[in-house]
Amino acid sequence: MFEVNPIGYVQTVRVASEDDFWGGMESRITLTDAVESKALVGIEDFSHAEIIYVFDRVPPEKVVTGARHPRNNPAWPKVGIFAQRGKSRPNRIGSTIVRIVRREGSALVVAELDAIDGTPVLDIKPVMAEFLPRGSVKQPAWSQELMQNYWARGFGPE
Repeated sequence: MFEVNPIGYVQTVRVASEDDFWGGMESRITLTDAVESKALVGIEDFSHAEIIYVFDRVPPEKVVTGARHPRNNPAWPKVGIFAQRGKSRPNRIGSTIVRIVRREGSALVVAELDAIDGTPVLDIKPVMAEFLPRGSVKQPAWSQELMQNYWARGFGPE
């Protein structure tokens, strides 16, 4: 067994988790008092960061440990929870690659983080080209259909 504590929390205008329209959203990740602001020094030299966070508002009874239709859409095949990116995962951990906007002391402002206000952040990692996929990315057609409006703009003030 192990324990993981948040290194920060998300501040954003979005307070409810919805499936689409995360494009253009800016969020602020503010470090906790347990983490020095020096931990962010140099992050602004990178264009992108990977944010690891917890879907803390998913109740335990909603966690999926087997297979389901993505977004509960019967038009898409029933696939295992590890073959999709849904929030109802066994450990409720999410990760997203975001664009770094700026660093402000003990806060990092990012664009297009698909996490809601108050979300606990477990880690921030700079994106390095050498850690991105080496070769073409393959994915099934249903996943492309599912993602069609995910990064579209349309939530809140433009």
